[in-house]
Amino acid sequence: MTTETTFASLGLAEPIMRAIADAGYTTPTPIQAQAIPQVLEGGDLLAAAQTGTGKTAGFTLPILHHLSTRAAQAPKPGRPRCLILVPTRELAAQVEESVKTYGKYLSLTSMVMFGGVNINPQFKALKSRVDILVATPGRLLDHLGQKTVDLSGVEILVLDEADRMLDMGFIRDIKKVLAVLPKQRQNLLFSATFSDEIRTLANGLLHNPKSVEVARRNTTVEIIEQSMHRVPQAHKRDLLAHLIKRHDWQQVLVFTRTKHGANKLAEKLIKDGITAAAIHGNKSQSARTKALASFKDGGVRVLVATDIAARGIDIDQLPQVVNFELPNVPEDYVHRIGRTGRAGTTGSALSLVDDEEIGYLRDIEKLIKRSIVRVEVEGFTPPPKSELMSDERPPRPPQGRGGQRQGQNAGQRPGQGARQTQPGNRSASGRTPQGTPAAGSAKPAARPAPNRAAPNNQSQPRKPRPQAALFSAKPGSRGH
Repeated sequence: MTTETTFASLGLAEPIMRAIADAGYTTPTPIQAQAIPQVLEGGDLLAAAQTGTGKTAGFTLPILHHLSTRAAQAPKPGRPRCLILVPTRELAAQVEESVKTYGKYLSLTSMVMFGGVNINPQFKALKSRVDILVATPGRLLDHLGQKTVDLSGVEILVLDEADRMLDMGFIRDIKKVLAVLPKQRQNLLFSATFSDEIRTLANGLLHNPKSVEVARRNTTVEIIEQSMHRVPQAHKRDLLAHLIKRHDWQQVLVFTRTKHGANKLAEKLIKDGITAAAIHGNKSQSARTKALASFKDGGVRVLVATDIAARGIDIDQLPQVVNFELPNVPEDYVHRIGRTGRAGTTGSALSLVDDEEIGYLRDIEKLIKRSIVRVEVEGFTPPPKSELMSDERPPRPPQGRGGQRQGQNAGQRPGQGARQTQPGNRSASGRTPQGTPAAGSAKPAARPAPNRAAPNNQSQPRKPRPQAALFSAKPGSRGH
């Protein structure tokens, strides 16, 4: 395709063209210019593009055209004609929003379906006509099990962000869904990266597919400025607060490796006078939606997210992404920084790298085939050690037993300081009250001997508290 390609030259229906014009677009992105004609032809497609290059419109536009120009065969309530599978709630909401935006002048109906919310409104929606269903695999299987959705009329199947679905272990769920779909259908597989696993999935799913790849596999967007600071893990929170204030960043997306880390970082930034919110899998969907909306409209300067929760975050002209911790999967780095530099805009991605993360850094640089620029930090003085340790929780004892008391090693948590193994472990906080030995632990330290003789007590340790008392913390007080 040449650079002169316009939406008008792609042959899309007039109501769709009106919606595209309303959105202010005239020229398709490279993935759209190549994918839309292929989808309109009706064959299967395997398409890959860098994150932020317009993949969603690359399949929603031709799907809307197809469904609006072809009559439905035996339409029934809860029997969609198109099924779009995505890995996360946020991405599901984003894709369905795109369907509504470009289909607003059509009579087609759409529905989004994901977990973490009350299922009853979804039951009600499925009692009406649904042309396009956007769903996460888990919640879709819930509906299939209760026979509230009928997939026998699916004409087009889309797997979006297929690489992430494989990473999240959805392959079995996907196969269960495929088993109930009609054999005759159009299959579209869209992905931010082309891994060998994706090609294996495509070989079993697609029939004589056309392939579209607008960039070298697993590359990062060239217009994103990438840099890194070498900094000890214990100093990262203070350094990030310093950088946000010094550069006056007004909209920053920060990635952490753990849910607990996201919460603690957001709390630290708020304490330093920087508006922040955290989103991750343990947050309710309403809380995640509210935090994302506040971030988009400028009410919150910093959004701290884990990788899974951040998939589907689509913010126009997001200027800054920070890797508070490097991901241990190199491909996730590509997805993370792809939140900025979207659709041709410039962006910046900064990584804070501890010595123990150098191996991750090398793996990332090997994948993207470029070195990330090392930058020295100016004007930053690390706080005293006592301040660093003040709000940290202790690491969890191995296997949850035989550990130390809550008050010991209070300056460390998984993923920080000397304890950097098992970054995803939960804390023992909330399970063992402070000062109480954990179940199965060694004897508590003996008290100083009293002045008076107590021959019957000298050889026996103090009785441990009853098991019920050890686990008497209120519900909801566990680490995550």
